[in-house]
Amino acid sequence: MAPFRVALSADFRKADGSLAYPMFDLAPLRSDPAIEMDFVEAVEGAMPALALAEFDALILLGNRFTKASIPANGRLGIVARFGVGYDNVDVPACTDAGILLAITPDGVRRPVAVAIMTFILALSGRLMVKDGLTREGPAGFARRSAHMGVGLVGRTLGSLGLGNIGAEMFRLAQPFDMHFIAHDPYADPGVAAEVGVTLVDVEVLFRNADFLAVNCPLNDHTRHFINAERLALMKPSAFLINTARGPIVDQKALTQVLAEGRIAGAGLDVLDKEPPDIDDPILKLDNVIFTPHALCWTDQCFAGIGAADVRAVLDYKNGRVPRGLVNREVLDAPAWKGRLAQTGSRQ
Repeated sequence: MAPFRVALSADFRKADGSLAYPMFDLAPLRSDPAIEMDFVEAVEGAMPALALAEFDALILLGNRFTKASIPANGRLGIVARFGVGYDNVDVPACTDAGILLAITPDGVRRPVAVAIMTFILALSGRLMVKDGLTREGPAGFARRSAHMGVGLVGRTLGSLGLGNIGAEMFRLAQPFDMHFIAHDPYADPGVAAEVGVTLVDVEVLFRNADFLAVNCPLNDHTRHFINAERLALMKPSAFLINTARGPIVDQKALTQVLAEGRIAGAGLDVLDKEPPDIDDPILKLDNVIFTPHALCWTDQCFAGIGAADVRAVLDYKNGRVPRGLVNREVLDAPAWKGRLAQTGSRQ
């Protein structure tokens, strides 16, 4: 009986060969005698088809999975992405080849929502400014009255997107007695009602939100969705928070409105270019809090993401549809049924 083989992109390892994220528990795969596991090196940042040809599943971190990554022999059946973003994966190519793409919404729902709330509390309390004042000693303390924070009761928390993370953000924000609004053409009205969110059109969202969080995926429709025109609708007292993907926001337009004080500030875990150029003008602004696309990174977050990827791989191995499936249309393709039959023959 041939083993079920699982590849991990080699960026899961440090240069010395040890795991970059030891909280990612691979024991369920390593302890199964019917499973073999190995690391596969990327070539110029992309996973190579030839090296993946003898694998049934791939757990993918930051490397790209392109059309050229797909082995010709048809054995690879699932790409399990470590996280919820999949802009490094050619989804149509996977679908055409009958390859499932699974992401890990259960692993990131709470950690990313906590990261958003961290930005809201830090911005409203002017945390970074007050940290700086304290470090100045008496001179800083003398100026503290000039840096009053913003209370949250009665303010409006808005979200561009009401999916997995957006809904969890609103659940966490319940005790702060804020008003909740969101724009999402695909929102489930039942979820909106559950979390107390009023669904509104885009203009209402941008005009009324005191804190506007980006909670949508990056795709052709959402790239630069937050542009100069929409930023101009925001209140001068409003804050923008982006923990999703940098290119959803037109960064040049955002830099300009922040520099001119046309919005109060921003909390950015993501940027248009990562890492940014050291002389990027946005980095010079003192009304922005930055984190390096890692604010949600905790031991629990990465353990949860890893566990979700392992479950997805094992579900595929055992003929079950994994949670977090992106391209569900694959399930109707003959290639999926044929691949399941091949997988079953190795068990």
